[in-house]
Amino acid sequence: MCYRPTAGDRRCANLIGSQLTDGQVEVVVRLVGIHHTHASGIVALRGVDLVVDPAAPTVLRGPDGAGKTTLLRVAAGAIVPTAGEIEDRPDVVGFLPDRFPARMKLPPRRWLDHMARIRGIDPDDAGDRADELLEELGYAGADDEPMAELSRSDAQKIGLVQALACDPDVLVLDEPWSGLDDDAADVLTRLLAERSGGLLLTDRTGTAAGFAGARLHRLRHGRLAAASDPDSVPLRTAPPPGSVMRLDLACAGDPRPVLESLPPARVEAAAPGRLTVRVPAPESDAWLMAALAAGCAVRSVRPVRRENPASAGPVDPSTADGPARPPREDNPPADGPSRRPPVPDGPPRPPVPDGASRPAVPDGPPRPPRSSRPPREPAAPEPPRRPRGPVEPQW
Repeated sequence: MCYRPTAGDRRCANLIGSQLTDGQVEVVVRLVGIHHTHASGIVALRGVDLVVDPAAPTVLRGPDGAGKTTLLRVAAGAIVPTAGEIEDRPDVVGFLPDRFPARMKLPPRRWLDHMARIRGIDPDDAGDRADELLEELGYAGADDEPMAELSRSDAQKIGLVQALACDPDVLVLDEPWSGLDDDAADVLTRLLAERSGGLLLTDRTGTAAGFAGARLHRLRHGRLAAASDPDSVPLRTAPPPGSVMRLDLACAGDPRPVLESLPPARVEAAAPGRLTVRVPAPESDAWLMAALAAGCAVRSVRPVRRENPASAGPVDPSTADGPARPPREDNPPADGPSRRPPVPDGPPRPPVPDGASRPAVPDGPPRPPRSSRPPREPAAPEPPRRPRGPVEPQW
């Protein structure tokens, strides 16, 4: 969405600073001490200080729930932070949200024209530029269908066009490569690399990290990680060797027929409407593109910290139980000396002549019978108890 705040806009009046002029090299957007708490009480941002320079793209990285989307909406002017200031923001900001309303009934062309009018932009100029961008991105959707019925790829292209067609001074994009096919992703990379002006975006694909002079920042728990944080800088532009990604997809109907047309992967869950797989990190982008081309939508992409040993490959049976333990000193092998000294045998018994039997061992004297206990005397009967009368109260 292209934002052009006016002087009478109370929501953004305190957030607009000086406008850039040609030939100047200065900060486009400066976010100072940004705090934001949602209406539900969840704290999304905690004192974020961020500078967006037109000379270098600013890329935000971080896990889900770190506050990236909230920070982008604050920078674009879509929401007002609970505390903090935004300085030196230009008049026009192009904003691509993370998703469009699911029930949007306007056709794409009418929606683009509507967005240009409410932002004070000439609809004819914006329409011509939108036609050029749609053709470059390979838009294949119908012009008379509601936007809610567009595919994920075509809906993403419409969102990119509405952000780029107004020729903004600053672009704020939330996962711009998400859902695009290979050709459209290459076109978008070229468009963003050629344009001038500030660029603030989030990107899970790692494409933005390859832009010249890109400044990478990691957002964690609503805070920008400091340079002393080992997880902050430098950020990796490529996954480490052996990394595995977990891909959670939404597929219409039974996903098993779709799996037959996709590259090999380890399936974690396959249920109607949902598919979860694990793939090696270097193959995740190609796998996602194939899944999107098959009609699936991406729900989440997360790295697997430690691969399950069962999926690490076949186990060598000779080393499955580990090396053999050396024999303990107190537990020698069977052919070694025994721990206990042998018990000496007594004098040998004399041989028994043939036909004779060994004499029986004589029994000892008979045991005396156990003395019986004397019978107990019957207990004396208890005297009868005296009946109790009424108890007199003690005053």
